[in-house]
Amino acid sequence: MPVVNRIADFATDMTAWRRHLHQIPELALDLPKTAAFVAERLREFGVDELHEGIAQTGMVAIINGQGHDAPDAPTIGLRADMDALPIPEETGVEYVSGHAGNMHACGHDGHTTMLLGAAKYLAETRNFSGRVALIFQPAEEAIGGARIMVEEGVMEQFNIGEVYALHNLPGLAEGSFLTTPGPIMAAVDTFHVRIQGVGGHGAMPHETRDPVMAACGIAQAIQTIVSRNHYALQDLVVSVTQIHTGTVDNVIPDTAYINGTVRTFDPEVQDMVMRRMEEIVAGQAVSYGVEATLDYEVGYPATINDADKADFAVGVAREIVGEDRVVPDATRDMGAEDFSYMLNARPGAYLYIGQGDTAGLHHPKYDFNDAIAPVGASFFARLVERAQPAA
Repeated sequence: MPVVNRIADFATDMTAWRRHLHQIPELALDLPKTAAFVAERLREFGVDELHEGIAQTGMVAIINGQGHDAPDAPTIGLRADMDALPIPEETGVEYVSGHAGNMHACGHDGHTTMLLGAAKYLAETRNFSGRVALIFQPAEEAIGGARIMVEEGVMEQFNIGEVYALHNLPGLAEGSFLTTPGPIMAAVDTFHVRIQGVGGHGAMPHETRDPVMAACGIAQAIQTIVSRNHYALQDLVVSVTQIHTGTVDNVIPDTAYINGTVRTFDPEVQDMVMRRMEEIVAGQAVSYGVEATLDYEVGYPATINDADKADFAVGVAREIVGEDRVVPDATRDMGAEDFSYMLNARPGAYLYIGQGDTAGLHHPKYDFNDAIAPVGASFFARLVERAQPAA
């Protein structure tokens, strides 16, 4: 079955919604214009309930299907992220960002549009049983809006039994789908190392305790965690991404700063990295005669699809685009996603939808491909109808 005909009928409207959202990119939890636009559309569609102000600017819209008032009526959750990124836009499109320095460089404007398209169709047809909870989430790119929504009780409050999400993927054929059972994205942690030495004249290093050399030693030693403390067939990334120190060529500074990211799937591997990083920082500090502190921040957990729900979602995707345009067993990657918190709370699946040959995610020339919005909306709609068929 191809794109749902009724959704194809209002594809032009979806493009208009998406491009409006593209012009008002907002960050983290502070999405007043975006949330107001989404809420206005949902009221126009006639959703049965609209709960706003969750995680500050997030919301959950409820659409009742047949038999929704039965005590055991199921509720399926569909999630879209709404926030943008602090990146100056370089697309040159006529609907360019009107918020200087911010842009929708990850396609969350498109994700929101796809879920709005599904909402419009489901509110019109109601060809399903139970209820659907449409979750519009802020702060995926930072803070973890999904975590906040889960902590504020959305799963329990709306009796959500399973939950699904889509993310566009540049480089994947336009309108195709990709997912995998089990882990699909990694846990992400951040580390900060702050080094305090004694600065002095660059010509007299013997009178200093050089934080620059200590930073170099720590950065190199951290890389041995992957190469010498870890089994090579398990997934692990430890990347030093920033070293800041010094001001001029003839002054040894007092301080240095190191920052980086850790990506894991196994909690035991994550624990090992934290332990070894503490040992390395402490040991290197003694070696170089400086003081060093490690601040290790545990971030989003691994995104893990429920195997049965992923298989079900693959079947729905095949109905929409055909068997040859769905990859059911893709290789997991080291990116991260806060939808992991929702998948920790309820079984479900996270899928990619092909964006085609475009600029990559988080690139200043990226723009969501409007042609795939009806495909994603059709997937969401059929997912509900297949998971909770009408009597």
